[in-house]
Amino acid sequence: MRDALTYRRVLLKLSGDAFSPPALESGISPEATALLAVQLQEVVGMGVEVAVVVGGGNIWRGRSAPHMDRSRADYMGMLATVINALALQDALEGVGVHTRVQTSIQMAQIAEPYIPLRAIRHLEKGRVVIFAAGMGVPFFSTDTTAAQRALEIKAEAILKGTKVDGVYDSDPNLNPNAQKFDALEYLDVLNRGLTVMDATAISLCMENHLPILVFNFRREGNIKRALLGEPIGTLVHAAG
Repeated sequence: MRDALTYRRVLLKLSGDAFSPPALESGISPEATALLAVQLQEVVGMGVEVAVVVGGGNIWRGRSAPHMDRSRADYMGMLATVINALALQDALEGVGVHTRVQTSIQMAQIAEPYIPLRAIRHLEKGRVVIFAAGMGVPFFSTDTTAAQRALEIKAEAILKGTKVDGVYDSDPNLNPNAQKFDALEYLDVLNRGLTVMDATAISLCMENHLPILVFNFRREGNIKRALLGEPIGTLVHAAG
């Protein structure tokens, strides 16, 4: 099975709403975390090395608090990602997947500090590594964190899990005629202003030729399909 894999080490980027009930955008749903855990259990069993960056928007969005100091609001968002990371760790350990949480802000009683070489060693041993607390500094999104962490652990691709099955030219929830892209170049994403990841993250991936696969993570089995190279989602890649 490992020989058939398109990618052998990946970083999965999940926004906070991956943890909330499908009909809501807040809270943590045991069913949602269980779905993620089962899918990750399957791909780890295939020999894939998986790291995860989690958002925290289901608990707190710093951008939604314009009355607050931006730095303080962003730090609150970092703490929200730690809550999601621990929820995912619990779900993974519950299905027998050994997991480590690493945070950019030291929290010695609940997580390891972010140390790239240690993270790589965990991956080599078959453990899932969950990166939380963003970059540890304000004004940087978890998208940018995902790009930076993926590069530092030498991931072969970013798998960007969303609630839709790829990138569209407009919101498919609002426009029934929205057109899905099977593939895009990085500059297409930037020039069209498509909401794949923020511009900093896209630029970082473009400079380092790191592909991004955008797909619907809520469809069971899609993470496995992505790793086997099946035609799902939208691939963002270098020109040529």
